[in-house]
Amino acid sequence: MRAGLGRRAPRAVWTAVAVWLLLFSSARADESDPALLALGVGYYDLNLRDDEAADFRLEYRSDLALWIVKPWVGLEVTSDGAVYGLGGILADIALGPNVRLTPSVGVGAYHDGGGKDLGHTVEFRSQIELAYRFEGGPRLGLAFGHISNASLGDDNPGTEILTIYYMIPLESLF
Repeated sequence: MRAGLGRRAPRAVWTAVAVWLLLFSSARADESDPALLALGVGYYDLNLRDDEAADFRLEYRSDLALWIVKPWVGLEVTSDGAVYGLGGILADIALGPNVRLTPSVGVGAYHDGGGKDLGHTVEFRSQIELAYRFEGGPRLGLAFGHISNASLGDDNPGTEILTIYYMIPLESLF
């Protein structure tokens, strides 16, 4: 009986991948979206574990895309002295002419300073963002993110952050 289940599992995985591609194949990055400089301010540690802090972010979001996937790099600092340098990929999905949904994942090096100890130097961030794109390209968005060491350390408390972003097209700065 187990042998039969083992043979069906890869087929189920490929079927799920095919369905996902069919459902989302119409989602494309908007080629008119330029590279962005994202400035963010947020509420760090929504878990309310006495480690709350203000979170400040600076991110570069590239305009180079492979299908809907784009690279990004960033720096986060908290009012408690934590510093997190990271980079990753995002999917910049147009939900209409002015609305963008941006899921992203990243990995980087975290130092807790006087802030929350997340259990390891290597931390991963996953985030979902919804933003409004103004004429000319600037955006205003709200994001919910999670930072975790994915159990690389003995302790993995993780944290959640709610962030408000203002994104400026780099071409408008130069």
